Amino acid sequence: MKARIGFTLIELLVVIAIIAVLIGMLLPAVQKVREAASKTRCQNNLKQIGLALHNHLAAMGHYPSVSEMPKNQLSQPWSGHARLLPYLEQTNLHNLIDWKTDMNNFTTRPDVAKMRIAVYLCPSEINDRPRQTPNITYYPQTYCFNEGTWFIYDPVSEAGGDGAFVPNKKMRVADFADGMSFTLGASETKAYQANLWDTGKPATLGVAAPATPAALLAYAGGTFDQNGHTEWVEGDVHETGFTTTFPPNTVVPHTVAGQVYDIDLTSMRDGESITLPTYAAITARSYHSGMVNCLFMDGSVRSVANGIQQSVWRALGTRGGSEPVGDF
Repeated sequence: MKARIGFTLIELLVVIAIIAVLIGMLLPAVQKVREAASKTRCQNNLKQIGLALHNHLAAMGHYPSVSEMPKNQLSQPWSGHARLLPYLEQTNLHNLIDWKTDMNNFTTRPDVAKMRIAVYLCPSEINDRPRQTPNITYYPQTYCFNEGTWFIYDPVSEAGGDGAFVPNKKMRVADFADGMSFTLGASETKAYQANLWDTGKPATLGVAAPATPAALLAYAGGTFDQNGHTEWVEGDVHETGFTTTFPPNTVVPHTVAGQVYDIDLTSMRDGESITLPTYAAITARSYHSGMVNCLFMDGSVRSVANGIQQSVWRALGTRGGSEPVGDF
């Protein structure tokens, strides 16, 4: 009798098991390659933003204002991101804005607000989607400008914070006494960030930055939502800015309706009060493991680890604090 040629069931199962093991060994390597590619693309986005900032400086003699708000008048200011559009090959979109009549109200241009600007979005962002409201559609962005340690702006005195970008101020190279290579320009943040806004606290000037997330929650209140960093057109710090109150990816736990959220906090949205100052703890966050990508004002892009000392992170956030930085 002629023998049959083929696989037994046991042999087939063994082959399947071997293939499964090989796939299991291969997947982590594939994921690492994907993450490395995503990190590289993210860094390239920041490099393009850095180049655009320096082209703006060369053309205009100053960096773009992060927001411009008229004194003694409520406003919804356009962002620095909007002012940077011509230097990111988005001149046609920039030209849709009438900077004379629409200067302090971005909601007059819903056709601009809804546009997705690829260079403003990290490829690892999981919420790359528009935000629909009853009156207007917005699109998020995940690269925010450095607005300093904690204090942002006082509408009464028009005093501003210690960051690279300050409301109502057009920065020049001479403003960076700490050196461009030691001053943060922009960092990653996460779209649809949970946040508390218009808490009304602190309500006076000269309040020191909280040392811990627990200390920050002394200023909790106001309105809670999960819409931080969802409007690239808006100059409010909780949309297009970040602060160095806490190091990258610091968890700030706050419970709402029995659920714990990792939050940002803004005492008063920029332009929404003519009397109350704006303080903000807007943390740099990223989906890259253990770090955030950051743009420095000299145009360099570096990865900063979550474990950076708080004092060093805050020093990198100031433009003229004269703090020692060293290696980081």
